[in-house]
Amino acid sequence: MAVYVDEIGPCIKSCKWPYNQSAHLMADTVEELHEFAARLGLKREWFQDRKTGKHYDLTVRMWYKARQAGAQLVNGPKFLELVRR
Repeated sequence: MAVYVDEIGPCIKSCKWPYNQSAHLMADTVEELHEFAARLGLKREWFQDRKTGKHYDLTVRMWYKARQAGAQLVNGPKFLELVRR
């Protein structure tokens, strides 16, 4: 199973997202993504199927938890490849 996170970066706070930093959790398949997200304790309703890719948004704490659970850090070309799938 290949699961990925991108770098933590600034984001815009909102009523639904009260944080000023976030990252994305992605995977090679949607099934792998949902399975890994469930192991982290993320709710399925938080899944986003967007033009920017199928992903879950992560808080900084969840990013570290995902990395400890084996998510690979990606950026640049690999991140764009994942988004385009």
